Amino acid sequence: MKPAFVGPAAPRAWLSAALAARWRGLMLCAVIAMAASLIARLHGGPQLLYALLFGVSFHFLHEDERIRPGVELCTSLVLRLGVALLGARITLEQIAALGWASALAVVACVLSTVLLGIGLARRLGLDTAQGLLSGCATAICGASAALALSAVLPRSREQDRFTLLVVVTVTAFSTLAMLIYPLLAHALHLTPGQAGLFIGGSIHDVAQVVAAGYLLGTVAGDTATVVKLFRVSLLALVVLAAAAAYRSRTADSGTGARLRLTALVPWFLWLFLALVLLQSAHAIPPAMLPMLAEVSRDCLVLAIAALGVKTSFQALLRTGWRPFVLLLTETVWLGAAWLLVLLAGWTH
Repeated sequence: MKPAFVGPAAPRAWLSAALAARWRGLMLCAVIAMAASLIARLHGGPQLLYALLFGVSFHFLHEDERIRPGVELCTSLVLRLGVALLGARITLEQIAALGWASALAVVACVLSTVLLGIGLARRLGLDTAQGLLSGCATAICGASAALALSAVLPRSREQDRFTLLVVVTVTAFSTLAMLIYPLLAHALHLTPGQAGLFIGGSIHDVAQVVAAGYLLGTVAGDTATVVKLFRVSLLALVVLAAAAAYRSRTADSGTGARLRLTALVPWFLWLFLALVLLQSAHAIPPAMLPMLAEVSRDCLVLAIAALGVKTSFQALLRTGWRPFVLLLTETVWLGAAWLLVLLAGWTH
């Protein structure tokens, strides 16, 4: 029997068949993403949260065989591309500008929050993967970190539901922190530099960090942005460690070493690191940076919408109170740890 596609037309025929199977799901997620973007632009509020809630309302379509392949594509390939393009926002020069004391404080607070998440998850009867995902979402960059980790952790319906709950909760906590933390920084008489470190080191999502930081002035806003981008850069290391740990557990004992090494680092992580290096060398034209940022954001909104389509509110309610307690504890710990670092003067 002849292969289905042979000769020069094979790639075109394969692409046509792939699009024919997935375009309906892709269009559904695209419409949801555009609606979320429009509402966020007109009325304010978190775009990702809108996409998530709109997506959940279309969960009934996920069982349709014509819709599911496109939704799955958005939660896999599109998601990974969105995370990879975040690398174009970070340079090694920005990280170096923090100084070694502040950089060490960022690493210590991130690491302690991730370890707290893993340890507390076990105490609450959740598994290690859930503790790692919630800890990284809190410590690094909110919904983006949750989505990046979910791409390399073992996939299951329960894990997808947990990821969705993490995205909803950290987005809500990040929005509250955006309103409360500037008031707290002012009440504690933090200097603009200290306030920037506190805001950039403790709020989950990039957009909320920028908004809260510049409420306290240009110095605080600039510092908060750089600290936040440094936290985002740590995502690559955490995803690499998670991929190594979980792939080594599930690897077939007969698999060759060469295959293991090539499968160890996901392709989107290589692209993330390459973009960081290119941006550090100023090899990316400045005119392209807004476009890359927009494409990254659009991909993440599409992925969030698809994740919502895959999950129902009834399934979310079955996760119980433990994930909420886990995320709340991690959020409080991260904020308190930064206040302790700043008030003790350990960043000087």
